[in-house]
Amino acid sequence: MIRIVAAILLLALAAARGEAAPEVRVDARDYDAFWLWAGVRPQPVLAKASRVYLLQGQVGTRDPIRFTSQRPAIPHVRGADVWMVIRVGTLRWTPDIYRQVLAQLTRWRSAGNRVVGVQIDFDARTRHLEDYAAFLRDLRHRLPADCRLGITGLLDWSSNGDPKGLDALASVVDEVVLQIYQGRHVIPGYARYLARLDRMKIPFRIGLLQGGEWAPPPGLAANPHFRGYVVFLRNPAAP
Repeated sequence: MIRIVAAILLLALAAARGEAAPEVRVDARDYDAFWLWAGVRPQPVLAKASRVYLLQGQVGTRDPIRFTSQRPAIPHVRGADVWMVIRVGTLRWTPDIYRQVLAQLTRWRSAGNRVVGVQIDFDARTRHLEDYAAFLRDLRHRLPADCRLGITGLLDWSSNGDPKGLDALASVVDEVVLQIYQGRHVIPGYARYLARLDRMKIPFRIGLLQGGEWAPPPGLAANPHFRGYVVFLRNPAAP
């Protein structure tokens, strides 16, 4: 509690001065939304999670293009909203890939999980967002009516994304999670990308890296489209 109060005071002081908040290390205990990727062991913080983004599988790029499940068993999550995540290497999906993804969604829900949405994790190029939006619009039509559609986003979108492309995404997805990290490292200079978040007209969250650096930009909390954070969990480093 002391740690959280101190952080809030620092944020308030920085906001009053019009400055970015000082960088701190991301402590997963201060958050309630998490990504859990393949090969990452569950952590105690998941017990208090309000939402969990679980990697289900991946659509590869090699021919023949196929969907590969990366979760050995159907999850059983209680008390949290679940987003089924699909890591995507290409948008050239075959009818069989759509069938498999929708079948997994049905299985997850039938097992008692409160699956509220599907998240597509695809590194769409900033200059091709309209093409990405077209793919997502088609996917949305295939999903159940009560299933949301979310995506991950690159930091470059907020600063250099084509306005028409961003508007096209806003018309089809329910949220975008902008990742300030790549792989297992925080992107150097991420603050300069986030300085243009006012261009984002889509409900968005900021994707943080457990143990990584983070300093909220001025005005973030007041942004009408900001919805909070998602922390990418990592296995503890070997001693």
